[in-house]
Amino acid sequence: MDPGRNSADTTSSARTRAKEARTDPSHKDPNRTDPARTGQDRTEQDRTGQDRRAARRERLLMTATDLFTTRGYPATSIERICATAHVSIRAFYEEFEGREALLIALHNDVARAGMEAALTVLSDPGMESAGARARISALTRSYLAAVTAEPAATRIAFVEVVGAGRAVEEHRLLWRSLWSDFLSGEAERAVERGEAVPRDYSLAIMALIGAINELVAHWARDATAFPRELLADELVHHALATLGIPNDGNPSDSIPADGLLTDEGK
Repeated sequence: MDPGRNSADTTSSARTRAKEARTDPSHKDPNRTDPARTGQDRTEQDRTGQDRRAARRERLLMTATDLFTTRGYPATSIERICATAHVSIRAFYEEFEGREALLIALHNDVARAGMEAALTVLSDPGMESAGARARISALTRSYLAAVTAEPAATRIAFVEVVGAGRAVEEHRLLWRSLWSDFLSGEAERAVERGEAVPRDYSLAIMALIGAINELVAHWARDATAFPRELLADELVHHALATLGIPNDGNPSDSIPADGLLTDEGK
């Protein structure tokens, strides 16, 4: 056998296979990674990583809720939260800038639920022509049902956030401003319909928001002290009184809707 010829044949054969690999899509090099498959694996890994991170964040939120309501926010450290949730401190800081940021996230969930509930009930077509008494009653009861759905979350959003630091207070003031604008719109609507006396309601609305926060906080400190329906009645009374609208207790003024606290109670 001619060694030189054998070497040439081998080289020629290798070149032929390389050319086929470049030109024939069906030809696959067993030693080469499929880009499409690699991309799919990476996507699945990213999705799995996102799911794990979401689960970790939820675990931190749930653990903090339990500790803040049983031990109190001031007495609960980041180390205690992480140890209880079985999350490293490094992982904690991947989710939150600090303990105040965690508290803000918990407060925001409750505040957003309350606003969404009020907007949802007022978006009902029947509310467009409803009087101020019916609208105030419906939005107040819907709001209360949302923010008191989970008593532990209610306590955090209305009790533990008080005096919890500058960042938390700024967050609360932001929500207070949003509610002030929202309720001012309802007051203007009532004035335009001749249901409320024309005047500047800005200070009265701020006082109303403070009263609502304190009454809900009072309930949150001991949710068994009195029923939510009694709290709902008192909030409606305060809201109507702020606009100078008499609360005559007419059943037609309470428009039932899913998730609302009605006069029949819960």
